[in-house]
Amino acid sequence: MKVKKIKKYIYEFLSVFFAVTFAFLLDRWNQNKNERLTEKTILTEIYNGLERDSIDLHNDEKSIKYNLKAVNYFRKIVDNVEVDNDSLATYYFYLTRDFVTIQNTSGYETLKSVGLEMIENDSLRKTIIDLYEVRYKLHKKFTEEYDENKYMRNYFEKINNSISPNFKYDETGNIIGLKQPLNLSEKEKNLIKSYLWRLQINRLDRESAIKANKAKIGEIREFIKENIK
Repeated sequence: MKVKKIKKYIYEFLSVFFAVTFAFLLDRWNQNKNERLTEKTILTEIYNGLERDSIDLHNDEKSIKYNLKAVNYFRKIVDNVEVDNDSLATYYFYLTRDFVTIQNTSGYETLKSVGLEMIENDSLRKTIIDLYEVRYKLHKKFTEEYDENKYMRNYFEKINNSISPNFKYDETGNIIGLKQPLNLSEKEKNLIKSYLWRLQINRLDRESAIKANKAKIGEIREFIKENIK
């Protein structure tokens, strides 16, 4: 009888033990499954946001090409080389145009709210953090806050004061051309050329930064793509 009772207790104990263990493992499995689903959803949001960032950077890159063309255009004007008047208004607009940084960070903010450790792949997690916390913040700081890159404030008035008196306008006030040759002293020419040089160097620096960020975004998107298959 005692043996039967012991066997009964052991059977009951093992039944309860295995039931609890199975329930625990099932709960862990469901939790892990939900976490992986959440991870995939967040990574997909980041992936799509990076695509939009890449497009924005591409548009900035195109603008910089116009900025650099504008520098060469006004350099010719200063040297009294005849230019195409039809391009004057466009290049005048782009010469000292400032940039506003657009960064789609909603996916990354979602990731931070649920916990960065949600990204299971350590290398991917570190790469994403580096992009948003280091590269993006530096890019925004240098583009919008660094004094040297505030083109409108630093260069517009200095160049405009010397060149704009020679603009020609139509009856509605639109710029339609330029009276050449300009009557500028050698000192004025050299000053404007120095401003144009600074604009060119700064634009080239921003162009390099944009290309580097575009390349990094491309790498991360490929990395994410591998992890959400």
